[in-house]
Amino acid sequence: MTVGSLLAADLVIAVLAAAGWLGGGAASAARRRRLALGLAAFALLATVARAITITALANSGWWFAAEKVLIAAPLSLAAAAVAGPRLPRAPADIRSVAVPLLFAGYAASAALLVTVLHGYPASAGAGLLAVAGVVTATAVTWRALGARPSPTVSRTAVAVAVAALVTGTGLAATPDAAPAVPHDHEYREARAVGEPTRRFTLTAGTATVSVSGRDVAAWTFDGQVPGPELTATVGDILEVTLRNRDIARGVTLHWHGYDVPNGQDGVPGVTQDAVLAGQEFVYRFRADQAGTYWYHTHAVSDVGVRMGLYGVLVVRPAPATGVDVTVPVHTLSGLPLPAPRTEPVEAGTPVRLRLINTDSTTHRYALAGTPFRVAAIDGYDLRGPTPLVDTTVLIPAGGRYDLVFTAPATPVALFVDGRAVYSTGPVPAAPGAWPVLDPLTYGAGSPAPWSHYDREFTLVLDRGLDLRGLLPRYAHTVNGAADPDIPPQVVRRGDIVRFTIVNRSLVVHPWHLHGHHVLVLSRNGEPATGSPLWLDSFDVRPGDVWEVAFRADNPGMWANHCHNLAHADAGMTLHLMYS
Repeated sequence: MTVGSLLAADLVIAVLAAAGWLGGGAASAARRRRLALGLAAFALLATVARAITITALANSGWWFAAEKVLIAAPLSLAAAAVAGPRLPRAPADIRSVAVPLLFAGYAASAALLVTVLHGYPASAGAGLLAVAGVVTATAVTWRALGARPSPTVSRTAVAVAVAALVTGTGLAATPDAAPAVPHDHEYREARAVGEPTRRFTLTAGTATVSVSGRDVAAWTFDGQVPGPELTATVGDILEVTLRNRDIARGVTLHWHGYDVPNGQDGVPGVTQDAVLAGQEFVYRFRADQAGTYWYHTHAVSDVGVRMGLYGVLVVRPAPATGVDVTVPVHTLSGLPLPAPRTEPVEAGTPVRLRLINTDSTTHRYALAGTPFRVAAIDGYDLRGPTPLVDTTVLIPAGGRYDLVFTAPATPVALFVDGRAVYSTGPVPAAPGAWPVLDPLTYGAGSPAPWSHYDREFTLVLDRGLDLRGLLPRYAHTVNGAADPDIPPQVVRRGDIVRFTIVNRSLVVHPWHLHGHHVLVLSRNGEPATGSPLWLDSFDVRPGDVWEVAFRADNPGMWANHCHNLAHADAGMTLHLMYS
């Protein structure tokens, strides 16, 4: 059983335990003896089962079980201790055990809410607030059922509630205030790279585009989705002028996966101001990294990218030979892009398919009709890639895979989530349940280039209430805080930096660090054994623990965030800054 499955199972069991205790208490208050005893016995079994899942999660890592061990376990133990012994000797008037059963229900519910609303890290304030809620609810129930709680119970409820308020609820953020993210700083001045050899102009504006025969309202570059494909050869100097015709919320250009100087990174409020309607901004950088990349707006990025503000950037080491095809996959207004296309290719011709996932969720790709190799991932060539047959690849949000093959005499087809998007002839049958390539074990391995780390950071991804703003929100959090309250990670130029990224939530978080590629060291304790894997986008699935490292060699202030852009917008964004 995976850690992600344990997290889901623990949550379901917690809900069942709380429902059982509360249902048993309600049935007891209604004098329905048999139902009350049955529900209470079920709740007791669920409580025991949760003790097992909490123990298993604690063995998988303290990140997954901190609040469960420190807060949920004592509350569940109190519930079982108060209500459990009353079940075998329940009196004929079952109503007399209603308060103990309801107390158990409140305790189980409070334990559940701490996990759902607070999460990581555990805090004294969250525990005290949970206890205060349980004691207060029990006292109110006692009175409602016709009994008068003792003065000791009432005083205890007040004392615990006051203590909770004094220590803080623990639901807002980490105690360390995040310093303001600087806007104008020394690293912005990085344009003096020489005279441009490749000039492009991109005009952002609203437009209506046709997708699958339907007219769709979109935000576009040059009136099209995706925007124009930008190409260069290594050694070129690119100059891209961005103009905003009528996007009221502003636009920028972020060169996803391309490690540009900081001033060209296109993050509003960090490296530049958003380009508002009627304004323009010029980006200039050297094309010194061959590979497959893409560009997209980073202003209101969740909405902007979803509406169509993206395009492809390809840098080749030399003019292309053979067939070179880019396949940027996107979903626009619920409709899939690109439209299927067929391009006959002469047998024996080398073909490179550049697969780009521009959505916020993972896509499944399958190449049918020929053996192929994964030549590059996220712009970096793999070492010793071997031929693959009847194998699918999963590409995370923002990720890119380059597949290469020699065209056979028979048709070849590329499928995305079972839909044919590219073929060289009549489309063969859609592939079945093919195994999925694990890139951490693919290709020829080599030793890690570093033996020590100068900086180490742990990012624990979760969900929780964020109370720092005017209105509370249910945020996607990092170490218990949400943007802009997550303290930045501070490094020095030349540092070797290791990240441990832990996902204790129930959803996938595709992680993306700007300005750097990271070397994958391990996933879930298993070292990477294949080709050195340098990534800028990777899926951290529920229960996953990734260890990655990089050399801090690109000074500036860099966004470090989930590339499910809705998650980033809901708080899962922090910054890496050079001291």
